[in-house]
Amino acid sequence: MPAIVVEGLTKRYGDFLALDQATFTVSEGVFFGCFGPNGAGKSTLLKLLTGQMPPTSGQAQVLGLDPVTQAMEIKRRVGIVPEVESPPSYLTASEFLMFAGTLHQVQSLDSRIDHWLKFFDLKEAEGTLCRDLSKGMRQKVMLAAAFIHEPKLLFLDEPFINLDPIYQRKLRDHLLELRDDGRTVFLCSHILDIAQRMVQEMIILNRGKIVLNDKVSNALVSGEDLETLFLRMVGGGNGVAP
Repeated sequence: MPAIVVEGLTKRYGDFLALDQATFTVSEGVFFGCFGPNGAGKSTLLKLLTGQMPPTSGQAQVLGLDPVTQAMEIKRRVGIVPEVESPPSYLTASEFLMFAGTLHQVQSLDSRIDHWLKFFDLKEAEGTLCRDLSKGMRQKVMLAAAFIHEPKLLFLDEPFINLDPIYQRKLRDHLLELRDDGRTVFLCSHILDIAQRMVQEMIILNRGKIVLNDKVSNALVSGEDLETLFLRMVGGGNGVAP
């Protein structure tokens, strides 16, 4: 069974067409990339797939579930890192991970929390309120919360943002381990040099439309890198949606 099936998915905000008839499939165990300029529809697509809002038309399935009618069940089964959301300001890092782990019914939760606090070098800040953490540390907390229940499917919207090169590398290596372990990852990112090392299949969005849907090995020909392909597909950066 595919991890994600999207058929004609469309989203309008008034007169603005944010996503236009998107159709693609993500097989289980695939590291899948979703790329596009700002305003191309990437975050809208992710919100539709995770049940955060309904489509205007079209349909999708995530792990065999309907995001419109079974959004809570999808959220229990997947890990999500939104682009701009931060952990609640009134909780400490440890409290937020305890909340996330309890919500997902994680076994041996204390040890799992300890593992991720150590992985992201957050032990010294575990009792600090999230509002007092740096942007990078808040991003690490969000990532830890997404990983803590070891989901089969991850939705990651700009996961490398605010991380220094050390933790960008550490996160990349962990995601590659998940790929090798047969997990499915849906990645939206503007950091194309990192993404190219991980992604196996991809779509490129521009003005709400899918302008490329292919395996990376097929799309990158004649020594072309992902950045060059991206710029070619979106018109050198001139095709950004308003």
